Amino acid sequence: MAILTSQKITTYYERYRAISVTFTKEIIQVTGMLTQQVYLKCGGDFWPCVVYSSSFEEAKVVANTESGLLNKLQQTNNAVSLRFCFKNTEGGSPLSFFVSTRSLGYVPYAAAKNMAIFTLQFTQRPPDDLIQIMGRLLDANVNCSKRQTERIPMTPEVLRKFRVLPKECAIFIDRVPRHCILRDISFSGAKLILMGVAKFLADKESVLRVNFDDPPENFLLPGKFIRSENVEGRKDLLALAVEFNESALPMGFKLRLNDYLTQSHRIGEVQASPDAAPETAPVPEAAPASEAAPAPKAAPAPSPAENPAAKVIS
Repeated sequence: MAILTSQKITTYYERYRAISVTFTKEIIQVTGMLTQQVYLKCGGDFWPCVVYSSSFEEAKVVANTESGLLNKLQQTNNAVSLRFCFKNTEGGSPLSFFVSTRSLGYVPYAAAKNMAIFTLQFTQRPPDDLIQIMGRLLDANVNCSKRQTERIPMTPEVLRKFRVLPKECAIFIDRVPRHCILRDISFSGAKLILMGVAKFLADKESVLRVNFDDPPENFLLPGKFIRSENVEGRKDLLALAVEFNESALPMGFKLRLNDYLTQSHRIGEVQASPDAAPETAPVPEAAPASEAAPAPKAAPAPSPAENPAAKVIS
């Protein structure tokens, strides 16, 4: 993760200070939070807790009410520090810090008799590290809707900078993977080239697989075909526009795309897309369909306590 300037961190703080991020399983993964090393410090003692959500002004944590924490809060007049801990993306020791807070009270957590959700109000601006980690999430989520028309053309130079692995790109149709050539991509969709017949693909549900390098990641992007055109000089190929299901986009993909757009916007590598019409420029020979790629499987619906749908709550 790139180090942000103090001006950018201040912008994040002022723009998103009151918006809470719910720490679902997906958010914990993309932020690198080390949940076993998160705890409360009150009066010199420590209590394990789970961060349920956090903004730059307050956090909600789940903790045991029969552990002596309530008595200690009475002794300290509700003053308590919350320790955050995240993986260090540059290697080395984990990134940890305390945030001074004041407990505003608690409510029972679900059906658990001895667990409660505590609301902790920050008594000062949190450390820059927390603002940077959460600010990237909030910025990507906002820009997913705000910058939908900005598309990234997949030129050789952009592929290198964006770290996309073009040979690994595939589109799943009826759970069968088919090799495709990615022409451009945005928050709202993608344009690609593949072999096929237009009438058999119209309005078909699809899942686009995009692989990245450094660090290696792959994302499955659900959507559907919304438009097709013939490719000049190639009767066996189609140019297709895919519209993504925004609510199902992985948070890691949003971060990748938003980071690239932010870095490249000033030098004109991003284009405005007035609509989702595919471009029909001649393309190179299509590679044979991948036979080894497995069809994606639908994940079982998680329980809200284990892994609710990733979301940013305003």
